[in-house]
Amino acid sequence: MPEVRLVGPNGEQVGIVRIEDALRLAREADLDLVEVAAQARPPVCKLMDYGKFKYESAQKARESRRNQQLTVIKEQKLRPKIDTHDYETKKGHVRRFLEHGNKVKVTIMFRGREQSRPELGFRLLQRLAEDISDLGVVEAAPKQDGRNMTMVIAPHKNKAKPVKPAAATSDS
Repeated sequence: MPEVRLVGPNGEQVGIVRIEDALRLAREADLDLVEVAAQARPPVCKLMDYGKFKYESAQKARESRRNQQLTVIKEQKLRPKIDTHDYETKKGHVRRFLEHGNKVKVTIMFRGREQSRPELGFRLLQRLAEDISDLGVVEAAPKQDGRNMTMVIAPHKNKAKPVKPAAATSDS
């Protein structure tokens, strides 16, 4: 005769009972008999309202998804022979990305003979890292990858707070 270890609706141990008795108890209590551990000897079953259980677990999953923070990696591309004004503009973009709480992947693209002077790109990335050190920290050090050199900058944990875009105001 097949038997199961029965757990009551409030988590209390009922004991080892025959399946027919467990089903009768579930019917009397207007609950479902749910197998929770099939590998155990004897299998473990619980008296519960399965619809309510599924609803509550879906609510918990939705709540945990709501609390997750999406990590966005923005990319900024530079060239080794960048002009001062262009550098300041790109640095401003990097600052804005970090202020919004996003990570930034800075890529320096080398062309032709520039590839023989990777130290220029390395110095440029170090200069950028120093210029924005108040907003972010270098997460991945500069590394050469074929024609490109990349570095990843992450915002400081305590300063990064996602900023909502301000509503457009019209001055008339």
